[in-house]
Amino acid sequence: MLLSSTVVAGASVKSHSTPSASLNAAAAKLVPNVYKAKTLQSAMDASYAPDEFTDANGKVIGFDADLMKALATTLGLNVVNQNVTFDNIIPGIQSGQYDIGNSSFTDTTARQKMVNFVHYFSAGEAYYVKKGTSLAFNAKSPLLSLCSTKSTNRVKVAVEAGTTEESDAQSVVAYTAHPATGKNSCSKTSPFAPVVDSFTTQDQANTALSSGQDTVGFLDSQVAAYVVATATVNGAKLFALAGAPFFAADYGMAFKKDANGLALAKAFAAAFVVIQKSGVYGAILAHWGVTPGALKTFKVD
Repeated sequence: MLLSSTVVAGASVKSHSTPSASLNAAAAKLVPNVYKAKTLQSAMDASYAPDEFTDANGKVIGFDADLMKALATTLGLNVVNQNVTFDNIIPGIQSGQYDIGNSSFTDTTARQKMVNFVHYFSAGEAYYVKKGTSLAFNAKSPLLSLCSTKSTNRVKVAVEAGTTEESDAQSVVAYTAHPATGKNSCSKTSPFAPVVDSFTTQDQANTALSSGQDTVGFLDSQVAAYVVATATVNGAKLFALAGAPFFAADYGMAFKKDANGLALAKAFAAAFVVIQKSGVYGAILAHWGVTPGALKTFKVD
């Protein structure tokens, strides 16, 4: 993860082999014929470690990449990972450019109207700040942590475009009739809404925070923890978490919103059950340090 010319990802990526999965005939039988003879394109935004990111050779790695490899083997499919800007993935699935969206999508009602999802992981949200700075974290109403007491000192929150964090931060910026008065969804004691700074990739958002351009970063909780653990400058940690995780929700692996897409989603759900029972699912999550996000069931919606 390159944050700037002077900031280096401090943690090395451990060399490992994805735990062994094998073809499961019953699950593979569920794959629609239209997908069996083709190379499936799996889109992911590889700037979201430890979920999906690139190694020194540009290869996409992370627990989502490992899960996809295991699922493809289980279903007897040939799947290729494509590194795609996050907010272009669902439109690409809708157009048929991509077959699968495997990029830490929070499974929301709005997104369910556009794609079919298979639930496969649970993640919260979290704030992180440049080390040495602080955020007045409100555990009961964490979004109000983005509100300021002075109009001249508004919080600037760095987010990746198209993410749930972007929409959550934007929901705080809900002025009534008079923006200049500070009448918005923030509290009476901290009435001034944040400035939401959206970036094409998460790496760009990290850089904005490290440079001082923005005040706070807003990420999925395990990604925020990874950024804090690994981002260093001259050997020293650059960021710190600000408050506890909140708003836990399931991730969904995305498929086209048609009959074939739904059938493929059900095949992947069956494959998740197979790799869960074999221990492959748990081993992959354990390798990347995200075991708390494991699900027991893999719902399709």
